[in-house]
Amino acid sequence: MHTDRRGRRWCVSNRLVARPYDASILVIRSGFREREHLLEQHPETFSVRPELEAHQKVLADVMGGDLDAICAAIDAAVALQRR
Repeated sequence: MHTDRRGRRWCVSNRLVARPYDASILVIRSGFREREHLLEQHPETFSVRPELEAHQKVLADVMGGDLDAICAAIDAAVALQRR
């Protein structure tokens, strides 16, 4: 975990894995194909706001979403950053 002027974030080899978006939403790094899968399989948990469409990121609702799916997305983000 890193904390800098941008706030708290979790990284692998200085590459972003996840960071808070707000009090109940987490931004998670995700490949585009994986992101589409997450959005289709867990629409109540994951979303993408217009400003993130072009980025390899997905938003996860940690307060009301499926925590197992969120943990799996974080594991996939770690693997993506290790490639």
